[in-house]
Amino acid sequence: MRVNLREVFSLNNVRLRNKMLIVYFLSVFIPVILTNVIFYDITTTNVKHQKMKDISLAIEEIRNDFMAQVDAAVGISAVIYNDPYLNQYLEENYEVPAAYVLNYQSYIISVLSKYSPVYETIQRITLYTNNNSIIYGGQVEPITDQTRQQPWYQLIRDSKPSTPYLLKTTIDYLGASGDVLSVISKISDSGGSEQWEKLMRIDLHPEAIKEIFNNVILEGGNLYLLHDNEVQYSTNSSIDPSRMADFSSAPVPKGTIVIDEDFLNVSYLSGWRIVGEFQESAVLKEVHKSRNFVLYLAVPNLLLSTLVIIWFTRSLNVRLIRILKQMKRVKNHSFETIERQDTKDEIGQLTAEFNRMTLQIKSLIHDVYIADIQKKELQLERNQSQLHALQSQINPHFLFNSLETIRMRSLIKKEEETAKIIHNMAKIFRKSLTWGKDWVTIKDELDLVACFLEIQRYRFGDKLDFRIEADESVLDLMIPKMTLQPLVENASIHGIEKSKKAGLIRVTVEMTAEGLVCTVQDNGAGIPAERLDMIVSGLENDEDIGESVGIKNVYYRLKLYYKEKVHFEVASEEGEGTVFRIMVKESLIT
Repeated sequence: MRVNLREVFSLNNVRLRNKMLIVYFLSVFIPVILTNVIFYDITTTNVKHQKMKDISLAIEEIRNDFMAQVDAAVGISAVIYNDPYLNQYLEENYEVPAAYVLNYQSYIISVLSKYSPVYETIQRITLYTNNNSIIYGGQVEPITDQTRQQPWYQLIRDSKPSTPYLLKTTIDYLGASGDVLSVISKISDSGGSEQWEKLMRIDLHPEAIKEIFNNVILEGGNLYLLHDNEVQYSTNSSIDPSRMADFSSAPVPKGTIVIDEDFLNVSYLSGWRIVGEFQESAVLKEVHKSRNFVLYLAVPNLLLSTLVIIWFTRSLNVRLIRILKQMKRVKNHSFETIERQDTKDEIGQLTAEFNRMTLQIKSLIHDVYIADIQKKELQLERNQSQLHALQSQINPHFLFNSLETIRMRSLIKKEEETAKIIHNMAKIFRKSLTWGKDWVTIKDELDLVACFLEIQRYRFGDKLDFRIEADESVLDLMIPKMTLQPLVENASIHGIEKSKKAGLIRVTVEMTAEGLVCTVQDNGAGIPAERLDMIVSGLENDEDIGESVGIKNVYYRLKLYYKEKVHFEVASEEGEGTVFRIMVKESLIT
């Protein structure tokens, strides 16, 4: 099967209104939507990239400031580590306390105190030693069993002397307590002749750390300073860093952007990183503003183009529909012209030509068609006059009088059965030759059927019997004349006569919920299946069905009177008999 692509993509079978809709969607709606969607997508992508870049730069700035403060503390630890005098003073055994106090006042206190005013990030420098000849106090603390249980001590104990570590520690001095970030390192003599254990701890000022993280304004986000996934500091006031042991286990809310900055190539900041969590809605606030701008720009474009298309389509479609409706009225013999305005476009010209054509058709109908109808009516009246003249040549009364004379003589000779048959024949002739009467009561129709069956029983003797049953409520109803008699005749001649056994013909008329039902049934020879199919097909398709002229006449007369409101059924089985059933809807029965 070959497919003609030209016909598939042809718009010749598409209505004008749908064509205009296709033009609108393909030329206006879809391009505007696509343009705005692409523009919005590009704008969103650019704004999002810029926002992410700004956030990354801000977090990188925070990382650098934090690393600068830690570097300052690490630098101080390196100076202290490389100071031989300080290491010597801590290594010396003081026999009298006054000697230690002199060294403490002259050097140790001056060395440890000079860094805090210069570096605001340094809160305190503390030295730890197990030299028991030292008087502990001030910024020199003993290494006690409690000190050795601290996590920072356990980490620094096994480290190299020159390696500093940044850890969270707990402070408790001068009435202050809490957690701070501290740079911790060993103090060692370059000669390697230490007899005492010496440590230093440089505490970073918490306010300085807070100032670093709060110095950069990041809308809709929180910053976290992590060490081995433990929160050391956070700008999120709703959480407690001391209770948040594992940051990675905390669920990330939907729609959250996460930026992670670590400290690469910095050994003492190994495991430290800064993580920022930002709500995408806050980050893309500017994007939403651009979305509204795109929407405000797209709506007028679509609205204006839609109004223009509707205006243009209405100018064409309304007038074409009006012409089409008027053409359908012409098909139903309504020849009214279209009221129109004087327009010069093609539709206006088409309307003018239609009106002119309608007036011409109307004139032709009145001048030619009506004259032809009158001529045919005259010819029909002439034919009917000839038929009436022919019918008048045969006087039905002559036949009735003759049959009545024969009946009376039969009665005189006491031939009552013959007289009864002649009486039935006279009744049949009288009913059949009644002119101008197309409708009869069911009672009259059944009376005609009874006369016919009495004559047939006279012919066949005991071979034929019949039953006629009817509801009292249907006897006065009107049906077309000769509706049941041809069916009864067909049952008698083609059913009972061809059968070798005694036959019974049953005629029933009853009123059901669906309407009037008339049934003619016999137990005769039946109809072969092929012959039955030919009869049914002939009735439905108006084909020749051979000898069943009576059935065909009944069927078409009923269809003529009742149209599609009548149902005609034929059922038969060869050797068992035939059933004819007529069903008429109750609303059509008069």
